[in-house]
Parts: sequence; C-alpha cells; structure tokens
Amino acid sequence: MPPRGRRPRAPTPARLLAFLIAAALAAGVAACSPAGPGRPGRASRPARPQRADQDRPRLAARDRTGVPVDPAYFSPGACRLFAPLRGNRSLTVFLDAGHGGPDPGAVGVTSSGRTIVEARQTLAVVRDATTLLRGDGFTVVVSRTGAGPVARLGPGDTSGHLLTADGVRDDIAARAVCANMAHASALVGVYYNSGAAGAAGCITAYDPARPFAAANRRLAGLVQSAVLGAMNRRGWDIPDAGVASDTGLGSAVSLADAAYGHLILLGPAKRGYFTTPSLMPGALIEPLFITDPFEASIAASPRGRHVIAAGLARGIEQYLAPVTVSPAGAGSQPVPEHR
Repeated sequence: MPPRGRRPRAPTPARLLAFLIAAALAAGVAACSPAGPGRPGRASRPARPQRADQDRPRLAARDRTGVPVDPAYFSPGACRLFAPLRGNRSLTVFLDAGHGGPDPGAVGVTSSGRTIVEARQTLAVVRDATTLLRGDGFTVVVSRTGAGPVARLGPGDTSGHLLTADGVRDDIAARAVCANMAHASALVGVYYNSGAAGAAGCITAYDPARPFAAANRRLAGLVQSAVLGAMNRRGWDIPDAGVASDTGLGSAVSLADAAYGHLILLGPAKRGYFTTPSLMPGALIEPLFITDPFEASIAASPRGRHVIAAGLARGIEQYLAPVTVSPAGAGSQPVPEHR
C-alpha cells in the first residue's frame, strides 16, 4: 500500500534489540526441539494435550493446495477453498494476501539489509492464519496460494512486466468475486504499509459506505486490537494508527481510481468503474510498515509472521463468535488465543 504521510518517529534501538533477542531465543529453542526449526516459539510452551494448534502444521500438510472455487474464472492457484481441520462451524472466512503476480507491492529492507517484497510476506501471513482458522473449525477461502495473480489477466491488464490501471482494478475485483462465490461470512485483506523514513505502525481500514458499515467497523476494530496486541505483547512497541475509513486510502493509479475514493476490496459498486463489490463485512489490515527496517524485520521473520497471523485469527474468531444471552445479560463465548 502507498504512503500514509504519518508523523515520522525517531529510531528506537531498544525495540530492535528486544526483537532480535526474542527471535534468536525462539530460533534456538525451536532448533533443539522435536518441532523443528520451521516452527519458532512452539516448543517453548508447556505441552497441552488435545490442543488443536499443536498438530495443525501436520494436518495442514495433507492438503496444501486447497480446492479451486472456479478454475475457469481465476488464475491457477488462485481462489482456493480449504476445509476445516477439526470440527465444522459452518462459517467461511475469506483471506486476501495483498498484491501478487505482476504486482509485487512495496519493497522494504530489514535491519540486516535483506530486501523483502510485500506480496511474499502477505502470503506467508495468510498461510499461517489459514491453518489456525481451519484448526478451529472454519472453512477458509484464500485469494491466492502462490506468487501469481488472482484474475485471469487479459491483454489490456499488463504493460511489460507490470499491471496497467485496468489490470490492478481487475485483479483486486477478482478477490471480491472470489469471496462472494465462497459465500464468506467475513473478508479480511492482509497488506503492508509503506512510507517515508520513520513511518511505522499498524492500521486497519473499513468502508463506511456499505449497508453493513457497522459490521465492517466492528470487524476492523477487533482485527486491529488483536493483531496490535499480539505484536506488542512481545515488546515490539508498534504504534497504533487505529481503525480508519477507507475513503481516500490506497493508491490511485488513475483519475478513475481517485474519483472512486475507496479500496476496491472493501468498497461499493460504481457504475462504469466497478460492478462486483464484496457482499459481506470486510476489513483490510496493514500491521506494519515494510519500509521501516525494524518493522520489515518482523514481517520477514517466521516468528513475526506467526504472531501477526495468530492475532488475525483471534480477531476474526471474536467477530464470528456466537453471542449467548443469559438472564444476567449478554455475553460472547470465549475465544482461545493463538500464541
């Protein structure tokens, strides 16, 4: 996503040191445990028999590609459905890994000098969140499972190796179509922010112009709170940019984009511009600035991606949790926290 022009902040070496120490400890524990180095942080928790999250990676390996929702409409590897791993809540969640294909998204550099690309990091978060949600009984439909685009791009959608303005709109619109075909109960887009030196923080957008605007706002608030809380409980001190209307957010590749004034993934239909809006409550989170070296380091680390995914799953589960009413008043069923 494009710069948001937020106030720069001074470098914070203490946060970077805390993150690097935590990452090193997590990697060391994982390397010495039966869980293996690919699951940082899991071995440090006490054994909890019957917990679904302990064997989710093993169960998820049974079907890594999912089931195509409509192979004729979408690109290979795009718009795929993953059934629950345990139980079945009869609810479907749609997750969009931002960018992909000819659109790599923002480019950042970690504190160690490693260059990372937004499209790869968003996909990694969505993969982790998919496994967590499936383990808790949800059906999950994802916009893409690989590096390619979501839409079947036509001649007018690309110019050289890049998407045209029409191509960007078509590829994002295809994600809303996928969510609609899946009859999802909630839609969440995962992107990363970019900006000038010093810009950092977590923000979640929602669209206030839809008939279900209140539900959009509630979903965005739960996702923002859960993801930011999950990160900052690790001592990362990520600034809270809050929940914001999508009006005027996002990149405007063309004058038509600027006139639309919404994020296509979340926004309403507009005649002559966009005709297939999403039909369910949605939110779009940018948990970090990929252009900030410290935050890019979190985005690029397996531990950081899992923490973000766990917060994402928790926020979505809170939104979709059934509400029970007792004589003493209303309340919601508790949602387990993914760690």
